Amino acid sequence: MKVEQRHWRPGEGWNISGKEHLAGKADLVLAFGGTAVLDDDRSLEALRIQYPDARLVGCSTAGEILGTHVTDGTIAATAIRFDHTTVKTAEVTIRKPDESRAAGRKLASRLEKQGLDHVLLISDGQHVNGSELARGVQEELPANVAVTGGLAGDGARFQRTLVFADHAPREDRIVAVAFYGAKLKVGYGSLGGWDPFGPQRVITRSENNVLYELDGQPALDLYKRYLGEHASGLPATGLLFPLSIQAAPNERELVRTILSVNERDNSLTFAGDMPKGSYARLMKANFDRLVDGAHGAAADASLLHSNPELAILISCVGRKLVLKQRTEQELEAVRDVLGPKTAMTGFYSYGEICPATPNANCELHNQTMTITTMTET
Repeated sequence: MKVEQRHWRPGEGWNISGKEHLAGKADLVLAFGGTAVLDDDRSLEALRIQYPDARLVGCSTAGEILGTHVTDGTIAATAIRFDHTTVKTAEVTIRKPDESRAAGRKLASRLEKQGLDHVLLISDGQHVNGSELARGVQEELPANVAVTGGLAGDGARFQRTLVFADHAPREDRIVAVAFYGAKLKVGYGSLGGWDPFGPQRVITRSENNVLYELDGQPALDLYKRYLGEHASGLPATGLLFPLSIQAAPNERELVRTILSVNERDNSLTFAGDMPKGSYARLMKANFDRLVDGAHGAAADASLLHSNPELAILISCVGRKLVLKQRTEQELEAVRDVLGPKTAMTGFYSYGEICPATPNANCELHNQTMTITTMTET
């Protein structure tokens, strides 16, 4: 397995990052870029020319990751040539969140199951219920196949997200990248680092990923009271104050982040399910714990093998808004664990997909750093 990385910047074009190893021969190219940049498909054309036989897959972001650096309005591209692994892709269209589970099942049904080792999922970030998408995909896959990935981003604008697989970037798309081969070793890990505050409340009215009431009170009104001066900046400022949800007290928490608000019915739309009867609590950032969370995710991801050749980092846009100019510290924490030889790429997202524990089904996470590592043996 060999990896080669390139970076596109406005006014500069494509620059090689590190050494050239592939001589244009790659099986897969992962490209993550700003929405406005990807609108002009010419920025990707050079990649198609450079790697004519590769699957070209990627999405728009809320920040591009290449090594330990984060940029906005650029494209981070990673080309991979495998020695013993075959790569295939499948794609579906999604128009609205209530189609998410069916879309996930349809997508996974298009993948050949024989020899399938791992699935990387890249989805539209605006018109999807990530919880239902992950559930649908997992229902159609063998129990031993793990799924990791994330939802495309659009900075803090929440207007439109783009996904592509061997075609121009488009809205309303979900792509699965399937890896086949017994010699591919994949690790994964996902951790957060947010602190709860305020009372725990019960979700008394919701529908899928739309939250209407907490403790019988309109959810948006209650949320605004807690946010105070930050309320005028919703939905973007909601990234700074996600909700944790639990099916029951003392059970494992999932974190949910806001995608949009509806002033007419006082509701909040989240990236994943908000089940009625669950317990919810507001959360706020703890800088040191966010960085520690990235370190912990890398440690979990490397449990299956040491010295991975590639690490795909998908971190939540909310973390980036909190960390600001110190965002790269969480990437440096990952580097400290994985070591200097691992090629790192990825993006800041609207949601992260990963099993919570080894051998568990994949789930949607928000406000986490999720890491997928790969190497061939």
